[in-house]
Amino acid sequence: MSQPASGAQTVHLLGICGTAMAALAGALQEMGHRVTGSDAQVYPPMSEQLAALGIPILEGYRAEHIPADVDLVVVGNVIRESNPEAEEMRRRGLPFISMAEAVHRFLIGDRESVVVVGTHGKTTTTALAAQTLHALDADPGMLVGGIARNFESNYRLGGGGMFVIEGDEYDTAYFDKTPKFFKYHPRVLIFTSLEFDHADIYSGLDVIREHFRKLIRGLPGEGTLIACSDDREVRGLLDAADCPVVSYGESDGADCRLEGWRAEGGEAVFETVWRERRESWRIPLPGRYNALNAPAVMVMARLRGYEPAQIQQALLGFQGVKRRQELRGEVAGIAVIDDFAHHPTAVGLTIEAMRHKYPGRRLWAVFEPRSFTARGNRFQEEFGTVFQEAHRVLLAPAFLQEYSQGMPRLDTEAVAGAIRSRGGWAVAADSTQDILERLLDETRTGDVVLIMSNGGFDNLHEQLLTGLEARGSQARPKH
Repeated sequence: MSQPASGAQTVHLLGICGTAMAALAGALQEMGHRVTGSDAQVYPPMSEQLAALGIPILEGYRAEHIPADVDLVVVGNVIRESNPEAEEMRRRGLPFISMAEAVHRFLIGDRESVVVVGTHGKTTTTALAAQTLHALDADPGMLVGGIARNFESNYRLGGGGMFVIEGDEYDTAYFDKTPKFFKYHPRVLIFTSLEFDHADIYSGLDVIREHFRKLIRGLPGEGTLIACSDDREVRGLLDAADCPVVSYGESDGADCRLEGWRAEGGEAVFETVWRERRESWRIPLPGRYNALNAPAVMVMARLRGYEPAQIQQALLGFQGVKRRQELRGEVAGIAVIDDFAHHPTAVGLTIEAMRHKYPGRRLWAVFEPRSFTARGNRFQEEFGTVFQEAHRVLLAPAFLQEYSQGMPRLDTEAVAGAIRSRGGWAVAADSTQDILERLLDETRTGDVVLIMSNGGFDNLHEQLLTGLEARGSQARPKH
């Protein structure tokens, strides 16, 4: 693929409403480029971010959407070879690259790349790392898979010598089937966890494991691997590194060991022991898993010479990420929470965190099996066990799209039955409307409604808040 001309360019993005693509669009515009883009599925929060930036979204894919004077086309990984705009760019012989390649070319460049990888915790850990470095005056660049509230964006250009980015093992583009995280050339790699995911492109964990092994082997000798040794799969890959390794976790063998974790409201309090030095910490995030990932950020900052007191102050300023345990509103004493969880492990950890954040309150877990990992039946048994800490469970039908036909589908009625067999309360709903009606009929003052989906879920959060407002402010009777 040829290189585009230097200087200000006209760049067209295929799949512009993807989280990383929208971030790239905003960054390119901020750098002085003219940005256009197309997408077939437009929904918040990325559509809102693009609108706020004044970047137009062309709905659907048509050959005529590509500007006549375009210098470069960036292709998102949702785009197929048969996409009308992909066909048009090839017909016209236009320069094109993948999103991941564009991120490295335009945003990372020769800066030190800090890449956060793993099945769980990537987005929050990436945002926490970026905010911490920002508060420590390192002025990092950032690209994260959600809207970081500290910046009200999922990207920042930054002027410092570091770039913090969430790395994903999903493939790069229809013309490049290697994982995206290879394109970011990490100097520092934070590795949180490893489980099977992305059922649409991977047949099993073995293939994913080898991609991570190759990524670790590719770290430069002067780089650093910061890895959670509590995770058996992560631990098994540490010997692939030819650079210094710092492990963290609750296990005795961790270099940076976490001890004494406890919940205090919506915060986590704990201690770490590293290099024979014990430190006390507090982070404004609920749940054990957030506490477990925080030491990775602390280690990264300590290795750069910052003192624990400086790091603690920076951590306390973290405001979280939209769609990650986000309080969307509270009406009549009923809290509505939005979360991106879709893997069974993430679902269980999110429910656990909400129990700690809202002790003594009745918790509704509302789940849409939308991702390939969730809507297939590979984790049928696991989904029957991870909801046990919720008081009420409502399951939406497994999401279907044209390209998922024929894939064995999650049986939500069987999942609900498994929950009930263990003494829980669960319903496999017929539709989003069915879920909404049940919530409006049965929720009462003091309830917490945790809504989990990696998609729009028919805007259930806002529909519920609006419905609760209309229902009136009086407490519902106990059922």
